[in-house]
Amino acid sequence: MATKHEQIIQYIETMPVGEKLSVRTIAKNLNMSEGTAYRAIKDAENIGLVSTIERVGTIRIERKSKENIETLTFGQICKIIDGDILGGKKGLDKTLSKFIIGAMQREAMERYISPGSLMIVGNRNDIQEFALEKGAAVLITGGFDTDESIVHLADQVEMPILRTTYDTFTVATMINRAMTDQLIKKEIMLVEDIYTPIDETKFLSLDDTVFQYRNLNTESTHSRFPIVNHNMRLVGIITAKDILGKADTLSLERVMTRDPIVAKTHMSVASVAHRMIWDGLEVMPVVKDNLQLLGIISRQDVMKAMQLAQRQPQVGNTIEDQVVENLSLISSEEGTALPSYSFRITPQMTNSLGTVSFGVLSEVLASTTKKILYTLQKRNAVIEQMDIYHLKMIQIDSVIEIRSKMLELGRRSSKLDVEVYLENSLVGKAIVICQLMEKS
Repeated sequence: MATKHEQIIQYIETMPVGEKLSVRTIAKNLNMSEGTAYRAIKDAENIGLVSTIERVGTIRIERKSKENIETLTFGQICKIIDGDILGGKKGLDKTLSKFIIGAMQREAMERYISPGSLMIVGNRNDIQEFALEKGAAVLITGGFDTDESIVHLADQVEMPILRTTYDTFTVATMINRAMTDQLIKKEIMLVEDIYTPIDETKFLSLDDTVFQYRNLNTESTHSRFPIVNHNMRLVGIITAKDILGKADTLSLERVMTRDPIVAKTHMSVASVAHRMIWDGLEVMPVVKDNLQLLGIISRQDVMKAMQLAQRQPQVGNTIEDQVVENLSLISSEEGTALPSYSFRITPQMTNSLGTVSFGVLSEVLASTTKKILYTLQKRNAVIEQMDIYHLKMIQIDSVIEIRSKMLELGRRSSKLDVEVYLENSLVGKAIVICQLMEKS
């Protein structure tokens, strides 16, 4: 039998997306205490069932689990193409492996069809039937209908047969884009992927003393530890600096650093690295929303993860990737300290007026700055601030040149003056401030 906590979670899952809920209402409907309801709602928020929105309240939301990032189901495909379901509803939760366009003879396409694939086809009933028999789902384009016998076959093999009013080229493009987006999301490394869990984490209690800190420091060779209360909630962090010159009998509560900066499992590793570098942190506690300690993440873990991610093959091109691919190095002139780059403005990078999009230009300047800093020092950079001014219109198909001057270069940050030239005329300027990461 489910516990009260589990009953509340199950009850929340039955509520429609967008429904408002409250502690009092749930407690009343399920005949439970408000304390139990409150704790269950907080857990529901942690697992992505609800979200608290300012001035609105707690709302039931659609759960977005990490597993869904890696795959697309046929049900999701149906939403992407604004389609409807003609049959085989039991197969909507099955995942898509690939799609095939049914634009060839039946004998020729047999080698391409495999279980879990999606056959995109028009009003060719024989191909629809053939695909279902081979364990593939079917997507009928052009808004065409199909025979009852094919709908019955889809129900029988439990593979969906979908229909859309879009043409084959359009739906293939939409599905391909969705698959690319999923691959890009899959590449983003989160704190939950690399943090040290609680059972492997060294921590201290609020009631412990400086003497116990020193013992743990000697035993583990670590110098920074989270401090928790009797409910395992984070209340502070202690470092060697905090106990310097302090008596062994002194309570850690009196010397610890309160309200430490924390990380949560859903945060990206890149955002945590940004904060660690900026604030000079070596360790960050990883906590739940209620500050219950889950583990720690170290600066060393973050840097290793980011360096590993950069060495992985790229499986999905982002806008930044497209910009970087179009940057070409120009040989530096005699005496010039920083390299220059050229960049062509393609039609996709323009606005409705046919001039370069401001967002694209910002990405060009950011990517150029990061390439320059990596070339100079073999260090990755995170853009902290960018002020673009003296901006003139840059037309479609223009080839611009980006030249830079180093204004400041420190151990942890840099400031560059970046200029944009078109046919040797100045068309844009920017001041770019970056944080510098550890050398790889």
